Amino acid sequence: MSPTNKQPLTAQICEACLPDAPLVTEQEQIELLAELTDWSIIVEENVKQLSKQYMFGNFVEAQAFSNQVGEIAEQAGHHPAILTEWGKVTVRWWSHKIAGLHKNDFVMAAKTDLIRK
Repeated sequence: MSPTNKQPLTAQICEACLPDAPLVTEQEQIELLAELTDWSIIVEENVKQLSKQYMFGNFVEAQAFSNQVGEIAEQAGHHPAILTEWGKVTVRWWSHKIAGLHKNDFVMAAKTDLIRK
């Protein structure tokens, strides 16, 4: 269960993130990352991001997955970086307004995993 909410991440709602919203703390990052499978924290252009690579049997499957991720992103109003390649999709979540990781990113990462199950 999430350290700041008793519900699992997949049941939580992505909330609007304001420019002054707090970044998750190092401790929160550790606890929230523990709720995810195979996600890692990377740094791109000095911004922490959640990243995961999904493997597929062909481009059509990869593209379909990318479209589904795009749909949940649009519904939530929170948009990742999605790189679609033959047999592989890389998804990166971070909060652009605060240039780093917010709890929303962990919620959306968990929801991304639900698509692949």
